[in-house]
Amino acid sequence: MVNLNIDFNGLKLKNPILTASGTFGYGTEFSDFIDLNRLGGFIVKGTTLHHREGNPYPRMAETASGMLNAVGLQNKGVEVFCKSIYPEIKDYNTNILVNVSGSVVEDYVSTAEMINELENIPAIELNISCPNVKEGGMAFGTSCASAEEVVKAVRKVYKKHLMVKLSPNVTDIVSIAKSVELQGADSVSLVNTFLGMAIDAKTRKPKLSTVTGGLSGPAIKPIALRMVWQVAKAVNIPVCGLGGIMNADDVIEFMLAGASCVQIGTANFIEPDITIKILEGIEHYCRKFGVKDINDLIGALDS
Repeated sequence: MVNLNIDFNGLKLKNPILTASGTFGYGTEFSDFIDLNRLGGFIVKGTTLHHREGNPYPRMAETASGMLNAVGLQNKGVEVFCKSIYPEIKDYNTNILVNVSGSVVEDYVSTAEMINELENIPAIELNISCPNVKEGGMAFGTSCASAEEVVKAVRKVYKKHLMVKLSPNVTDIVSIAKSVELQGADSVSLVNTFLGMAIDAKTRKPKLSTVTGGLSGPAIKPIALRMVWQVAKAVNIPVCGLGGIMNADDVIEFMLAGASCVQIGTANFIEPDITIKILEGIEHYCRKFGVKDINDLIGALDS
C-alpha cells in the first residue's frame, strides 16, 4: 500500500490531487464523471462579494498547447453561494476550498468573513491576480506592498487555512511569496494564468472580447514548474503547484520541484475524469518505483 496522505500545513488531504478554480465549476458539474470524494479536494470557481456577469463573449480561445480565457469571474456572489450552493456541496467527504476574489481590499475581507462561517469549508484560496481598482487596475499580486495589504487584511478575519494564489505575471515571484508568508498565509498556490492574446489573421480582430486573457494548459508547464521550484526553496509554508498538468508524470515533476500538492485545471475540459486517471497513475508510479509514502517525493529533485 502507498500512503498518499498529505498534511498541508494543517489541511488534511487524502491525496495530493485538487482541482483548479474556474475549471471545475462547483464540483457538482463533474459528479457524473468522477467520485468527488476520491479527490484530495476541489476548489470552486472564483467567488466575489457581489454578482458578476463576467466579460462579453467571445471569452475563450484555443491556442497551441493551451487555451486563453477572459471569463471575468462570472458568479452570483458570496451570499448566493452561502445560501444556495454551499448546502448542495457541503457533505462531500473531501476538502472544499473557495477561491475568493475582489476589486478592493474591503471586498476580499467581507467575502472571506462570510465564508469563514461555513463549517464544511476548511480553507479559502485568495486570488490576488485581480485588478485593484483603487490603484488603477494593477493586480494585487504584482507588488509586494499590495499583496501584503490584502493578505494582512483577510488574515485578521479569516481563521481557517489561508492559501494565496500567486500571479506569474511578475518579475520576482519569490519576493511576492515571501511577502504573503510574512502576513500570515498558510500556503501558496502557483501559478495562475499568464497574460496572453490571440489574433484572427483573417478578420484582423482579437479572438477575445477583452483582447488579452489568461493562458493556461501544457504550454505554460515549464515556466510554472520553474516558479514552483524557486518558491518552494524560499518559503517555509507549503506550495500547491499548478500549470499545465495533464498526467501523473506532470504531478510527480511538480512534487519533486517542491510542491506538496497540485491542482488540475485545463485538463478537466479535455477529459472530465482526468483527475481520477491521474490519481491512479500516481499510485502506479509509486508501486513501480518503490515509493511507499508520497511525501518522500516532495522537494526530492536530484540536482
